Amino acid sequence: MNLDLTLPELRAYVADVPEPEDFDTFWEISLKESRAAGGAVSVSRLELDLHGVEVYDVTFPGFGGEGVKAWLRVPSGGTAPWPCVVQFGGYGGGRGSPLQELTWPALGFAQFRMDTRGQGATWAPGDTPDPHGSGPMVPGFVTKGVTAPETYYYSRLFADAARAVEAAGELAAVDPARVFVFGQSQGGGSALAATALGGERVKGAAVLSPFLSDIMRGVAVTDELPYQELATYLATRPDDEASVRRTLSFVDGVNFARRCQAPAHFAAGLTDSITPPSTVFGAFNAYAGPKDIQVWPFAGHDGGGIQDLIQSAEFFRSLA
Repeated sequence: MNLDLTLPELRAYVADVPEPEDFDTFWEISLKESRAAGGAVSVSRLELDLHGVEVYDVTFPGFGGEGVKAWLRVPSGGTAPWPCVVQFGGYGGGRGSPLQELTWPALGFAQFRMDTRGQGATWAPGDTPDPHGSGPMVPGFVTKGVTAPETYYYSRLFADAARAVEAAGELAAVDPARVFVFGQSQGGGSALAATALGGERVKGAAVLSPFLSDIMRGVAVTDELPYQELATYLATRPDDEASVRRTLSFVDGVNFARRCQAPAHFAAGLTDSITPPSTVFGAFNAYAGPKDIQVWPFAGHDGGGIQDLIQSAEFFRSLA
């Protein structure tokens, strides 16, 4: 069953996402000010009873120079520097336990697993606060500060993602010429933003069921969270619609995709009710660099599961 469009319609679909004239200026200023705020990358090795993998606790300067946590996992033995996967997390989760997500180093990659500011109290714990308040909002993160791009939560998270790519490339264990980005759902949205903002720092991207692409279409075609947060907000605060739409245009994955040049591998589940397939194809069809997409006809939001990870690793190896 297809959620909103047939597969031929998805392949032809062109997202109608407005692009603000100051999009590039906004992000240039955000990253410039974040770099100017200073802060250094700190790395501390954990003493864990693991075989074949070493884990490091990392803090790096993200949006506004604010400290963001990450795990660095690298193969033990072998020869550094390693190709590195910068991985971003899904909605509600943080970086999790240092003992989780050991697949990437087992496959011969360093993994830089960014924490998600302010999240990490549902399915995976997090350790990074988001020290910014906001006006009225629906519980969750999608409407936090949504009336202006300067105050919006995802402006901070996506700046963190771009800075994570920079921080990973500075590490002695990482080959800066072989830095990749990977994420599913919210993590896929972060991967798109990091690819656009990271420029030549990003060698390739795996973008799985990206959240926050073709956002207003997502709000229109699904009743599922997290898009429902926006619908609820606009139902109770209709006078904010113009400012909300403008803010969202600064973080929409379609606008980031138009600026991406690194090779990318996408994936979409055609029965996905959380990130409807038309929103995924909205970003994929707008993507400016080399690209391919894996379609899972009978899968929902989890897509191909472990097969998505395997295909992403093969894709990265083809570029490394």
